[in-house]
Amino acid sequence: MTRRRFLAMVARVSAIVSMTAGRAFAAIARSGGMQYRTLGRTGAKVSLIGVGGYHIGQPKDPRDGIAIIRTAIDNGVTFMDNSWDYHLGDSELRMGNALRDGYRDKVFLMTKVDGRTRWTVDWQLDESLKRLQTDHVDLLQIHEVIRDNDPDRVFGKDGAIEALIAAKKAGKIRFFGFTGHKTPAMLLKMIRLADQYGVTFDTVQMPLNVMDAHYDSFQHNVLPVALEKNMGVIAMKCFGDNFILQSKTVTPLDALHYTMNLPISTLVVGCEWIGYLQQALDAVRTFRPLSETQVAAILAKTAQAAVGGQFEYYKTRDTFDGTSRNLKWLG
Repeated sequence: MTRRRFLAMVARVSAIVSMTAGRAFAAIARSGGMQYRTLGRTGAKVSLIGVGGYHIGQPKDPRDGIAIIRTAIDNGVTFMDNSWDYHLGDSELRMGNALRDGYRDKVFLMTKVDGRTRWTVDWQLDESLKRLQTDHVDLLQIHEVIRDNDPDRVFGKDGAIEALIAAKKAGKIRFFGFTGHKTPAMLLKMIRLADQYGVTFDTVQMPLNVMDAHYDSFQHNVLPVALEKNMGVIAMKCFGDNFILQSKTVTPLDALHYTMNLPISTLVVGCEWIGYLQQALDAVRTFRPLSETQVAAILAKTAQAAVGGQFEYYKTRDTFDGTSRNLKWLG
């Protein structure tokens, strides 16, 4: 990358941050040092970090996952991430058990479904509600919009969008959105079709990290559109499942602070170990908006390693494509 192109990219990053900096950084401090932001058009206040549902299913002993969730909540974390397919439902079962004894009332609970048809979404949502031991989730998202025909199926006849609208009317969900990690083009197509059909998505979840800005960038292409539409932006893959950290270009704290510095609503972090949760909590407590110089320094460190998405496996490999290996989940 030439110096001119690099400086242009830094300017673009700064513009994205500044366009809604006042709104995004209107964080409310609470005891324990947690910060809170507004989840877009929903108006809900959510913690700056959220507990990633996939990683909760990784500890061999379910009690470890439950302990991590409750420790996070006790430290002010309110955003809970999950999915119908994580560990074949075990992640939702663990979260459901963790949210007993009054913990459910303390969180903003989100899960995802893989279905692209109305009937498949209905079935998966009902299973999720049973596992999570609740009569509703605060947010339901269409998971892994990674194929070109995914948006078409969602908005097609008897498509998933019909199930989302019906579930909201029935009180099973409060808000709905979608996620994707493969390429910005698929998420932009979802937004275009939503406009075409007169549907309003409340949220979008996507990878936002120190390397994304350099290659097929969600930050450059999707984030500004989502903010313009006042969608709640849920960031994920801050470490790219630790592959980004393996590049040895940035520290975990730099990576966390870079993503927190973007105008996001919350950052979902993987915490299969209590130490990772503590690392994320410390990052929130120490976070202050980064200067343009600090952002430029981080981008300079990661520019070479980011070429071709070589550490962003979720873009360049099928490692993270759970639905591609289980097409029956789509319906």
